[in-house]
Amino acid sequence: MSDTFKAILVSRDAEKKQSVEIVDLTEADLMEGDVTVAVEATTVNYKDGLAITGKAPVVRRWPLVPGIDFAGTVIESSHPDWRKGDKVILNGWGVGETHYGAFAARARVKGDWLVPLPDGMSPHDAMAVGTAGYTARLAVMALERHGIVPDRGPVVVTGAAGGVGSVAISILSTLGYHVIASTGRNAESPYLIDLGAAEVISRDELSQPAKPLAKERWAGGVDSVGTHTLANVLSMTSYGGAIAACGLAGGMDLPTSVAPFILRGVSLLGIDSVMAPKAVRLEAWRRIGADLDLNKLSTLSRSIGFDGIIGAARDIVDGKIRGRVVVDL
Repeated sequence: MSDTFKAILVSRDAEKKQSVEIVDLTEADLMEGDVTVAVEATTVNYKDGLAITGKAPVVRRWPLVPGIDFAGTVIESSHPDWRKGDKVILNGWGVGETHYGAFAARARVKGDWLVPLPDGMSPHDAMAVGTAGYTARLAVMALERHGIVPDRGPVVVTGAAGGVGSVAISILSTLGYHVIASTGRNAESPYLIDLGAAEVISRDELSQPAKPLAKERWAGGVDSVGTHTLANVLSMTSYGGAIAACGLAGGMDLPTSVAPFILRGVSLLGIDSVMAPKAVRLEAWRRIGADLDLNKLSTLSRSIGFDGIIGAARDIVDGKIRGRVVVDL
């Protein structure tokens, strides 16, 4: 094992100007935790893009190693649940925001934050899913709990060509839902159809200010965009339907009215992946293994090396990334 390893470090100067660089660290530089992991694969999520570019206040400790996801092998542990050699996954818990994250060859974290790598899934596979896919699975689970099953009618997925959208389409189609994919990238229609979308619509249909109520078009949906898109999706949801909201790619505001909620009984289901309890995480990853066609992961993901992380982070914020990006370390 080398005494030093590569890491990406984001810093801020006295004028709060942010910079990012590749540095050499040692295990002594890592933060507190009772498990040290050799990171074998990570990924670039939209939140990672915001952290590296500084376009949103994701990083709340300076300097910081970003990266909210990793999969790898335990190399040292004082936690009772984990032993050297265990294969593990981490999603969220403030890693890559307040705690040194995944964009390094080593990570030291709390053992309570880890879940086991599912049988039959490699670290690369797990990061092809990543937080985006895990969040998509949480959203589908929320729809299921609300009774939004395939027989209820179509479901819409916004930001369809992104990480959350791509995995959501794959999972929902595998479960038998009629999926309507909304995207601003019309050229991605064949990709979305290959993932399982039955219809593809332009995001322009959902991007203008919403009416209080519009024609009922779907029983449920997964939204990762927010703002006018989510407002329109809610206004077009059929009676008793539900929308799982899990992202803000378009903005944090929600310019809607109470009409969908009090006149159609529509529910807005909030999805938080960062602090989800361990039992929920275990169920989500179990369902990912059962419901996601791993053969589709090669379709919805591509691989890069460590040196490609910064460029990919900028591209994902600019809307230039399709599906998932896996970083093999």
